Amino acid sequence: MVLRDGGTARVRPITTDDAERLVSFYEQVSDESKYYRFFAPYPRLSDKDVYRFTHHDYVDRVGLAVTVGGEFVATVRYDRIDARGMPASAPADEAEVAFLVQDAHQGRGIASALLEHIAAVARERGIRRFAAEVLPANNKMIKVFRDAGFTQRRNFEDGAVRLVLDLEPTAESLAVQRGREQRAEARSVQRLLGPSSVAVVGAGRTAGGVGRAVLRNLLDSGFTGRTYAVNVALPPELTEIDGVPAVRSLAEIDEPVDLAVVAVPAERVPEVVADCGEHGVQGLVVLSAGYAESGPAGRERQRELVRQARSYGMRVIGPNAFGVINTGPPVRLNASLAPETPGRGRIGLFTQSGAIGIALLAGLVRRGAGVSTFISAGNRADVSGNDFLQYWHDDPDTDVVLLYLESIGNPRKFTRLARRTGAAKPVVVAKGARHSGSAPPGHAVPVTGIPDATVSALLSQAGVIRVDTVTELVDAGLLLANQPLPAGPHVAILGNSESLGLLTYDACLTEGLRPLPPLDLTTAARPEDFRTALAAALADPGCDAVVVTAIPWVGENGAMESGDGEVLATALREAAATAPAKPVAVVHVEIGGLAKALSAATTTAPRPGPPPGAGPAADTPPPVPEPAVAPEPPGEPGRAPRRIPAYPAAERAVRALGQAVTYAQWRRQAAEPGKVPEYDDIDESGAAGLIDRVLGEAPADPHGMSLGDDDTRELLARYGIAVHPTLPASGPDAAAEAAARLGYPVALKTTAPHLRHRADLGGVRLDLVDEERLRAAYRELTGLLGEPAELRPVVQAMAPRGVDTVVRAVIDPAAGAVLSFGLAGVASELLGDVAHRLVPVTDREAAELLRSIRTAPLLFGWRGSAPVDTAALEELLLRVSRLVDDHPEIVSVALEPVVVATRGLSVLGASVRLAPPPSRDDLGPRRLPSY
Repeated sequence: MVLRDGGTARVRPITTDDAERLVSFYEQVSDESKYYRFFAPYPRLSDKDVYRFTHHDYVDRVGLAVTVGGEFVATVRYDRIDARGMPASAPADEAEVAFLVQDAHQGRGIASALLEHIAAVARERGIRRFAAEVLPANNKMIKVFRDAGFTQRRNFEDGAVRLVLDLEPTAESLAVQRGREQRAEARSVQRLLGPSSVAVVGAGRTAGGVGRAVLRNLLDSGFTGRTYAVNVALPPELTEIDGVPAVRSLAEIDEPVDLAVVAVPAERVPEVVADCGEHGVQGLVVLSAGYAESGPAGRERQRELVRQARSYGMRVIGPNAFGVINTGPPVRLNASLAPETPGRGRIGLFTQSGAIGIALLAGLVRRGAGVSTFISAGNRADVSGNDFLQYWHDDPDTDVVLLYLESIGNPRKFTRLARRTGAAKPVVVAKGARHSGSAPPGHAVPVTGIPDATVSALLSQAGVIRVDTVTELVDAGLLLANQPLPAGPHVAILGNSESLGLLTYDACLTEGLRPLPPLDLTTAARPEDFRTALAAALADPGCDAVVVTAIPWVGENGAMESGDGEVLATALREAAATAPAKPVAVVHVEIGGLAKALSAATTTAPRPGPPPGAGPAADTPPPVPEPAVAPEPPGEPGRAPRRIPAYPAAERAVRALGQAVTYAQWRRQAAEPGKVPEYDDIDESGAAGLIDRVLGEAPADPHGMSLGDDDTRELLARYGIAVHPTLPASGPDAAAEAAARLGYPVALKTTAPHLRHRADLGGVRLDLVDEERLRAAYRELTGLLGEPAELRPVVQAMAPRGVDTVVRAVIDPAAGAVLSFGLAGVASELLGDVAHRLVPVTDREAAELLRSIRTAPLLFGWRGSAPVDTAALEELLLRVSRLVDDHPEIVSVALEPVVVATRGLSVLGASVRLAPPPSRDDLGPRRLPSY
């Protein structure tokens, strides 16, 4: 797990082999801490104590230890109260809990994290409450319990404070846990991006090679900290490389080293990690290849790398990484292989590919943009995009987050963090490996079976801006980092080319925007005409954004004059600076210098130099001038944008603008996300009892089992979902008897798996108004498709006419429960017209779910038809969402078809599958992925 200070530690059960570790740990604890633990002087553990604290049944008695470097630094233990000789009347679901943390490691958040883990263990074993006795002077431990967020009671007994904690998670305890997670993971990233000292391990004596390239980039970027070159093969007489101290191992450095960049062959990395760990290095950037991307042996080498680094409390970027960059003036770090250091900007950039990282950095630099931080994580065996989302959420130097991802290791956590970060600043994602169905070879992540369209829908629900290409990633980033968010979709278009204006108008319609009629300034327009027109457009209350189109104009000498691009840029910037804050984008055709001039800062000042005695080598180039005032966050009202993005094509500018409009709308709605409604008629305990009974009676099968029709109807009924009754029709007489019981008119349909929900195959006969027509339909059906035993025909009462829809919920091991909605029929299936949301769904999200499919107009009175009862449909979606969220044993629910009439709806078919409850890592105690 990640601790409060950004370091890592391991939590594991205490076993019978840990006697020596336990004794050694206890000897290092202060007398005061021992007194707080045992309420009396207790200098050493007796043999009886050691036996008791290392022997557990892992049900009534459980002990956990926190280890760093393989040694204990903290322990926690619970004992079920009735298992320790207490009276029979004592509650069996209560346990006594006690902690002990080594003094040198107090204040790192260890006890708080241990409480999460031991509480989860206890809940799994039927314990519902913890009791703890704490001395009144032990303020630290009292604070741990008080701040946990669990419901608690306290009283003073026999000179001690007795605390009782209910272990059922609450909204407050979950918020506390995630807040601690965010601070810890952000701190772990900050230690990697803001080091005071860096050692490049593998820097060669001669120019060339990966290590020397990183060292050169560190020096060229003006890194403000101390730099060291480390190479075991250096001769004793060589004490400097490129002007920085050169040593053979970190042990020769007489001061701390925060970050090590590892550029040695994979087989030498373990000894380097050990050297770094012994020297107290906080983090590693491993550039070395030859890990999981190279096959099974490399995958095991990668696992061992992470295990070894974590044993020392270090975090790892990589292996097979490209490096990290932090352009902030206090750091100026370029510990990467990037061919050029980007300028300072407001974009945080994460990529899993070095090649894509080079392309993204080059694209930003070419268009006059910079970054706040850049990370190319390679195989991202440890530190991932989730960690950087935690960091960027509170980073004042980052206004927009761009991510190129080829795999998502924990989709539930990613969407949660993206939603949280997206509420404050835009998150833009380009996803590679969308259709392969597997992660790249180097990425050790679970393979998810979720289709890419579903992934896209879930990202959209979290407010993520999904783009298709790296080019679009840069296009969106430039607009979002430098322009305010649009208040709506109305776009003004102005320029000196009628054709380019019409192309922009068409592009706006394609992106779902509402363009105003283009304003043609004619080819005679000069920069001052652009200034006047832009100022007027921005002042128009009916305009939310402006796209300026420009082509070269003819100067006095018969051609566009040199420097006219800068003149036009100045005019546009002046207009934007004096008008209401609205986004502006420029589409230009071959106007030299315009894009660069639009991206330039209005005022500049020299970047402050490094502290005395801590600077780079003497041959470091002078710092690049930077803005005296940092660009403001996007969307901040009342302040003018500083840079205007330029695009070579109308479609690209408008697509970026459309993405900004969609994000701005999501962000406004995120302030009021809706609620998960309560329904008085839901019988959660009755449904749980039914599920337990069915799973208990069935043979164990990890793949699950399908509920029978009767159990399916009963389970759904306990959540207020009525399924239209069906009766079996094994022959014509049985069909007639069933119809008489249900009442005419009826439907006759097959339920064979290969014919289920396939009306196109002729397995359904509707509106049978009497017995004669029923028997005729039965003869026709069996004559066409086969014998009754094969077809499994049933009779069902006709439902009111309406729109046929499908409601499904499927649990993916990685993403969790996903609720889906679409219209029934081959056309919707063929076009993939299905909408998705993560469970639990709020009332607002249920309404959006209905409206997000392309065929939604059929629900709202298309071409004069009567609108259907969408309120009833939204309620059905919310009830299904509650069902699967309340009961993790439910792995799928399918309601098909659901006929929605003008009043009410009818569920005509339903199926439910159960399986042993899956683990939901994102809802458990904080922990890093296991290796």
